[in-house]
Amino acid sequence: MKFKLPAFLENIESPVEGEVALRKFAANPLAFGGDLDLFSAGANGARSENASYGSAIVVGIDEVGRGPLAGPVVACAAVLKSPDALLTLNDSKKLSRPKREAMFDAVKDACACYAIASASVEEIDEINILEADFLAMRRALQALGFPDLNETAPEIPIEVKGSFNAVMPDSVPAPPSCPKILIAVDGNLKIDKMPQNIQMPIVKGDGRIASISAASILAKVFRDRYMDKLEELYPGYGFDKHAGYGTKAHLDAIRRQGFTPAHRKSFHPKSL
Repeated sequence: MKFKLPAFLENIESPVEGEVALRKFAANPLAFGGDLDLFSAGANGARSENASYGSAIVVGIDEVGRGPLAGPVVACAAVLKSPDALLTLNDSKKLSRPKREAMFDAVKDACACYAIASASVEEIDEINILEADFLAMRRALQALGFPDLNETAPEIPIEVKGSFNAVMPDSVPAPPSCPKILIAVDGNLKIDKMPQNIQMPIVKGDGRIASISAASILAKVFRDRYMDKLEELYPGYGFDKHAGYGTKAHLDAIRRQGFTPAHRKSFHPKSL
């Protein structure tokens, strides 16, 4: 099921403004019309008007590498220390690589916690790219301590800082089914095999919500650096320039040198 942008985010002008609005929603969903029973659903799914989880945290999550012909898909889950922890946060696609690289450590510092995980080329070919996206996202959330996940370790070691438990206030208890977390997912889909009532898909969220912007930048830089290593392993393909996307230079290199183990078999262009 595809979701539309929540009404309260339609006129957002900056990722910081969006993060503030989303945190207000997380503190009191009923004040926004109760579009989602994020923190007020009881065991039977019924809404409790007395429920209050003002200490809920917002975690932004994004992925990169969905479209390339080669390399893994990478996802990052990030929680910012504050909405304005880094005012220059924006969609990673709107930033040049030198700018993203220059911001990388600052974005890490702005995060109370984050985890960067991936799904391999083999997993992409086996379960399809959308399911691999979700797998990488669940691995990132699991690394931060999200309950009831039991994903296998990815081929590329997960990079992680902190955990949800370390940053979550203890003042308001919550049942296990409601871990005081609102997952803000870039795009129009919810993550499969995860609790649905604590997820909010946000169309173009990497340019609207600061924590998703942070996740976008961390995932993009992490993947770009991995693709640099693939260029060293398989020289001549230009992975360090096009990051595995199907550019003319990349297609010409495949025609000259053939496919590598880093290429996705399920993504082979018909023209090759």
